[in-house]
Amino acid sequence: MKTHRIGIIMNGVTGRMGTNQHLIRSISAIREQGGIRVNDAECIFPEPILVGRNPAKLEPLAKSQGDIPWSTDLDAVLADPQYTVYFDAQTTLRRYDAVMQAIAAGKHIYCEKPTAVTSKEALELYAAAKKAGVKNGVVQDKLWLPGIRKLQYLVDTGFFGEILSMKGDFGYWVFTGEGQPAQRPSWNYRAEDGGGIIIDMLCHWRYVIDNVIGNVNAVSCMGATHIPKRRDEQGKPYDCTADDAAYATFMTEPGVICQINSSWCTRVRRDELVTFQIDGTHGSAVAGLRECHVQHDAETPKPVWNPDISSDIDHLAAWKTMPNNIAYDNAFKVQWELFLRHVALDEPFRWSLLEGAKGVQLAELGIESWKNRAWVDIPALDAGQ
Repeated sequence: MKTHRIGIIMNGVTGRMGTNQHLIRSISAIREQGGIRVNDAECIFPEPILVGRNPAKLEPLAKSQGDIPWSTDLDAVLADPQYTVYFDAQTTLRRYDAVMQAIAAGKHIYCEKPTAVTSKEALELYAAAKKAGVKNGVVQDKLWLPGIRKLQYLVDTGFFGEILSMKGDFGYWVFTGEGQPAQRPSWNYRAEDGGGIIIDMLCHWRYVIDNVIGNVNAVSCMGATHIPKRRDEQGKPYDCTADDAAYATFMTEPGVICQINSSWCTRVRRDELVTFQIDGTHGSAVAGLRECHVQHDAETPKPVWNPDISSDIDHLAAWKTMPNNIAYDNAFKVQWELFLRHVALDEPFRWSLLEGAKGVQLAELGIESWKNRAWVDIPALDAGQ
């Protein structure tokens, strides 16, 4: 069998998401299945090396994944020709310089979002990769979640009729570190360290809306720092300088209104940690991470507002759950496989660093909207740079 062996520099995967989603459930899972089967005579096989700053984290992680190599010397690994792909899952503030260095070394680029702190820097990364002729991509994992894929299917097959609106609710309670440890890193709540829910989540909402509904062309956003003090990983108190909640409304080119709340200061009373509801003239659907519930026009109850008596309509029971007619693989793994096919076989991959720059742009303009308390139009990014 012809095997395309692709060396991947994985920088910053000792964090929770990097370890679990990108290393264990994506790259290691692909290796365990024998690679990506192209056909009966050809496959793609990833060969990772872990890079970071802390040997005490790198060594046991590398050992747990089959004694794969690891290093704290990024310069040396970038100079090694056996590694042709650079992946970055570091904190946002470290990403720009490292990705630029990898582009200069001629590596293909795949990285987490946000791709940079500003849209200017994010666009510079795309321009540099384009000029260098290296393949490039950004993680847009939610597009391959079962719930979003089901929602996309309903859009593509015309289930909704004319789409009127979309609303989303994301978030959960992140403990402050006082009564019990926080389940998110403390830098998330310090603006000086690149934290903030607007820069974190509006990057996601950009690609979700763009792909499912249509391109976002305007935003109105209100941010908040609901909890002013938290405790860090060592139990020391610190001031929260970044937003921990965002209440945003988006307009799309098709004229659909999308409203999404994002919060690390809310307790969950919904099916999943994030839900999206699309309402249309012929039907509605509510999707979470995995499930999607639908209600067609012919099966829609006819409530009448009367607060003086109990309603005899069970509104939750009026929805049907879409079946899992196909097997859904891990969302991160699916996109990794597409990117590695892009590198090895030159298959199309449209989720480039330009798409990453669009996400950073929306977050940036969301913050501008918050500061000015005004709607902000979203100009097209100059992809020709």
